[in-house]
Amino acid sequence: MKFIIIFSLLIVSGISTENLKYTFETKYIEMPLDHFTYYGTSLPFGNLSFTDLKYLGYLSSSQALADYVYLINDLQKTYSKDVKRLPVVAFGGSYGGMLSAWLRMKYPNSIVGAIASSAPIWQFKDMTPCGNFDRIVTNVFEALGRGKCSLTIKNSWAVIRSETKNDTGKAFLSKLWNLCSPLKSQDDVDDLIEWLSNIYINLAMVNYPYPTSFLVPLPANPVREFCSEINSVKYKDNAGLLNAIGKDDLGEAGWNFQACTEIVMPMCSTDFDMFENEAWDFKKFSDACFKTEGVRPRSEDVPILEYGGKDLRYASNIVFSNGLLDPWSSGGVLSNISDSISAVIIPDGAHHFDLRANNKNDSESVRNARKFHIHQIGKWLDQYYGKTNKPKRREYNLLSALQYFNIMY
Repeated sequence: MKFIIIFSLLIVSGISTENLKYTFETKYIEMPLDHFTYYGTSLPFGNLSFTDLKYLGYLSSSQALADYVYLINDLQKTYSKDVKRLPVVAFGGSYGGMLSAWLRMKYPNSIVGAIASSAPIWQFKDMTPCGNFDRIVTNVFEALGRGKCSLTIKNSWAVIRSETKNDTGKAFLSKLWNLCSPLKSQDDVDDLIEWLSNIYINLAMVNYPYPTSFLVPLPANPVREFCSEINSVKYKDNAGLLNAIGKDDLGEAGWNFQACTEIVMPMCSTDFDMFENEAWDFKKFSDACFKTEGVRPRSEDVPILEYGGKDLRYASNIVFSNGLLDPWSSGGVLSNISDSISAVIIPDGAHHFDLRANNKNDSESVRNARKFHIHQIGKWLDQYYGKTNKPKRREYNLLSALQYFNIMY
């Protein structure tokens, strides 16, 4: 399943002593990051990083957090010139949002606060109903595809299974959908169904109101465009339905490994969504992990024990933002926890919509979310400088260092 990662740091290195109104500029830090995280181009063992388990032992959230703490310490030495330490704010989207929140929770001495966008830190065992994720995807397709689209997708699974029971059917579907590799086995059919499911999930995740290209090139409102193609086909039989589904087409290695070791997120499909019914089965999931990754998850409880689950009473200075069009909001923090842990809801927002660059088609809700982030960062800086000696620099612009560790994959 595709998972988009954004992680960055904001290091505040200047402040006005007369007027505590913060404005931000950015620059990139020239620093090799090839020893971090296994995502994007950050491969600690180069091309060997995913070839053997002996190279994958450092791929974990806890290791990533420790790496960031040491990096922040090094950056402090570089940028802390006339003050002892500078305030650091972590930003993250998706898994990067989880890292941002966990970094503040586990190492509060390293950062003053975190903006955690689309961070499903509650998508774990007994914390969120396993069917919520697929239900949100279905809701998006129902709302933007006028109902017919999601119904066509729901009906397609049984038709695909029926039509591919024999070699003739497999050959027919392979030709109809112009598959790169023809279907030859039941495993191939299972892979095709999983691939299709992930397409629908990804379309919901990136349903932005303007064209994007960071997964694949997509038009504005891709779910509406996709469903428009499906709905344009008037089918009367199974072949017609399959033709409708195939009308349009569109670096998971690191995430797949983590999902099979520490970040186990129970998912299931029911009669109440558009996906093929499938109950959550930890043993089946573990067997699949062993088959594809050569590892088994230690336990479903690992991330809960590591980061505290829903017990956030000792955490502070975190903003959790979620778009309700994003299926990952199913495991997100959707209400305020305390005075210092806030939840921002973007009703018409997709995956970490608020961390994307400004666009003329941005909705009012995402613009307001960004304003809230700026307001909260200002509060954290006020708190920080209220407890330490303020720098005696008369600068009205803050100089910040913004470094993207993992942009996406």
